[in-house]
Amino acid sequence: MGGLLRMATAGSVDDGKSTLVGRLLYDTKSVLTDQMEAIERVSREKGLGVVDLALLTDGLRAEREQGITIDVAYRYFASPRRNFILADCPGHVQYTRNTVTGSSTADALVLLVDARKGVLEQTRRHLAVAALLRVPHVIVAVNKMDLVAYDQTVYEEVAAAVTTVATELGLGHAVTIPVSALEGDNVVTRTTRAPWYTGPSLLELLEGLPSADDPATENFRLPVQLTIRPQDAARDPAHREYRGYAGQIASGVVRRGDRVVVLPLGRATTVAGIDTADGELEEAFAPMSVTLRLADEIDIARGDLIAAADAAPEPTQDLDGMVAWLHEEPLRPGRRVLVKHTTRSVPAIVRDISGRLDLDTMTPEAAESLQLNDIGRISLRLASPIMPDEYLVSRRTGSFLLVDPQSGATLAAGMVRGDQAFSARATIDVGQFWAWEI
Repeated sequence: MGGLLRMATAGSVDDGKSTLVGRLLYDTKSVLTDQMEAIERVSREKGLGVVDLALLTDGLRAEREQGITIDVAYRYFASPRRNFILADCPGHVQYTRNTVTGSSTADALVLLVDARKGVLEQTRRHLAVAALLRVPHVIVAVNKMDLVAYDQTVYEEVAAAVTTVATELGLGHAVTIPVSALEGDNVVTRTTRAPWYTGPSLLELLEGLPSADDPATENFRLPVQLTIRPQDAARDPAHREYRGYAGQIASGVVRRGDRVVVLPLGRATTVAGIDTADGELEEAFAPMSVTLRLADEIDIARGDLIAAADAAPEPTQDLDGMVAWLHEEPLRPGRRVLVKHTTRSVPAIVRDISGRLDLDTMTPEAAESLQLNDIGRISLRLASPIMPDEYLVSRRTGSFLLVDPQSGATLAAGMVRGDQAFSARATIDVGQFWAWEI
């Protein structure tokens, strides 16, 4: 049986995302009896002739009443071969921020396209988000094939348009599949209404996806959340010498005796012990939560980073990155923000906006500001250093958030860009999207 797969769905309005999710839940027998009775009752009240499976995910009252998805709905389901955690993301442009949230930790993104409408601006935006976030697997489900009589030519035209956009963004791994979420064709079981399609169903494709990149294969990083000293250390000699540094391992493996460096201070030391709630370990790996004891006494606080001594990131106060702007108020140079990176939060100022992605032409263009849902490139000057990796190296330590210092509202999701490494790997990973120059 394959490992746990985190997946997200996205697409334009009325492409059938919630219906597809409902079909997955229903056909994999992941729906409780009382849930099914409830949606059958609501479907009757709405005067529908069939059960509205979208109600299985549209849990908010406003969603049910308006017939749209507003928030990200997380659902768990399982097939005989794999366990899934699914995030059903909204399709409306104003809720693109929710799509960024749902896709940021996804191993796979299922993007729906209405066979009658083809590729829309929101389709391009969601593919760009997938490229920006480096989602490992992208599946484009050409939905509502029942409304075009399962016409092979219609499907191939839409698939070709999707492939063109995906290729421009460097998403060479994107695959397409014809489905009908309403009828259940090619969702869990293979369709018999499109004999020209000989590939797997959507669930079969998801079951067979290789596991996402293992964070344990990356360089060791532990952002410190808490310095631990027992409360009775001053009175109890047995606890007097204990000092540990707790956090969740973001990437890599750490072993007793490993040489590490504490950043941004730059002090090197050795791991003296690894403690957990279940006892002491000889080694630990991402994403375990542990407490490290170090051989030397070092002044370490929340937000510091313990990293492999021979592969540590460089502390920096200058940050260059790609961002998805998620706030109604435009971003302009000179704005003061709070940069949240791992467990560290640092005041910063936006020095420059290099440009934004034109979703019609899929090319970068000059821009003096970023509007809601724009994807652009910016540079920041930080009040104190952070220790990032490049996003193309690590999704975990290469990402950051921009937060409003006064309200605490999330302004943007950002990905650290390193010019030399990014341009060198761009043609392999995400094409011109990461290598652009205005």
